[in-house]
Amino acid sequence: MYKDFFNFREEPFNITSDPEFFFPSVRHEEAFSHLLYGIKQRKGIMVISGEIGTGKTTLCRTLLNQLDETVKTALILNPDFSSVQLLQLILKDFGIKSSAKNKFSLIDALNSFLIEETSRGNNIVLIIDESQNLAMRQLEQIRLLSNLETEKQKLLQIILVGQPELMDKLKHPSLRQLNQRIAVRYHMLPLQKEDIESYINHRLKIASRSENGTAKIFTVDAVDAIAEISRGTPRMINLLCDRALLAGFTQEEKTIDKHIIFKSAREIL
Repeated sequence: MYKDFFNFREEPFNITSDPEFFFPSVRHEEAFSHLLYGIKQRKGIMVISGEIGTGKTTLCRTLLNQLDETVKTALILNPDFSSVQLLQLILKDFGIKSSAKNKFSLIDALNSFLIEETSRGNNIVLIIDESQNLAMRQLEQIRLLSNLETEKQKLLQIILVGQPELMDKLKHPSLRQLNQRIAVRYHMLPLQKEDIESYINHRLKIASRSENGTAKIFTVDAVDAIAEISRGTPRMINLLCDRALLAGFTQEEKTIDKHIIFKSAREIL
């Protein structure tokens, strides 16, 4: 609605996980580096945790876009299925054709695929988002999948992505074997206050129709208000900025100040 008014080619603060808008903050770059290291070194199981809206899914989609063709990937966005259904979904996302209906046959099909791809010099990565929703038996199944290996290396790299509840589950005594096998861990924190203005301007520039970006839209006091209200959570920053731009459009005001931010916050919180 406000795109033409602010000269945007698309809305800059959508809450979808769009890799084009990935903001390389220090913390997001650290998380990215941890994942790349774990994949390249074939470390097996990796865990990325973080509160809701901290950019975990966007990080994963950005990672997928930057891996080379020798890395074969599967991304499970919602693992809320039975153990057999989850295995079937994993095989489907890897492009493995199998009519198997039981765990043994499904894992056997996956193992054959892994061996074949590894023999070709490829690396295989499975990303499971919202992993805090996995049941204990499914997490144990993940451990069993991590057992698929040669004498030299892991055949399958598994990235579990989830909210802090995932870390609580992994501490359960029944999952101690899985917890001990996690080679890479990273907990994503909200943006630091000094990064928030850069984050906002980064998204504005990408969305702008002009090669030079947009003129300054958010005042310093507006950014301070956004930092205070959002506490650095990217999703909340997006919600606030989107509502503020809509308010600016309806008021025919191209500069967003703190008063518009606080008014927008009252409407969405």
